[in-house]
Amino acid sequence: MKQIVILASGSGSNAENIISYFKENPLAKVSAVFTNKKTAKVLERCDRLEVPAFYFNKTAFTNSDSVVQLLKSLSPDIIVLAGFLWKVPSNIIAAFPNQIINIHPALLPKYGGKGMYGAKVHQAVKENAETETGITIHYVNEHYDEGAIIFQAKTSVEPSDDANTIAEKVHQLEYEHFPKVIAKLLL
Repeated sequence: MKQIVILASGSGSNAENIISYFKENPLAKVSAVFTNKKTAKVLERCDRLEVPAFYFNKTAFTNSDSVVQLLKSLSPDIIVLAGFLWKVPSNIIAAFPNQIINIHPALLPKYGGKGMYGAKVHQAVKENAETETGITIHYVNEHYDEGAIIFQAKTSVEPSDDANTIAEKVHQLEYEHFPKVIAKLLL
């Protein structure tokens, strides 16, 4: 059985969706969730879903090999960033080449880069009167949102949509496609 490790910073709705998708799937399972926030709601979800969760601080992540060593001990086949907001350091990328993926709430290369996440992306889409937006699943490299694109899905943006409506549309795409793309990558 393949092993999935998720990194998340926030509420964990995508993490829960992935955990649930693979709960009854013989292909893979989520073996652990890592978070960089002690108060992240994803920790409550992991507790309820009986998935081990680990907290780490900035020093452990960027200035030591402790997170790399813990990740290696789990032997993940894929590491999934699901609402994880920190840039992944080069030692982790080097330890897991082409095994780390991220989901971004826009059609990259538009609305990517440092500081472009969540509601900020949806607000920018609205302010620029875009007629479509979507999701991009991509490999993680040393630069924010610049890794090779694996998959994109689009949704329309109506003039009457506000940032919250756009976010809802994008979340639906995330929930529908992210677990399926992970499964395809693991085949």
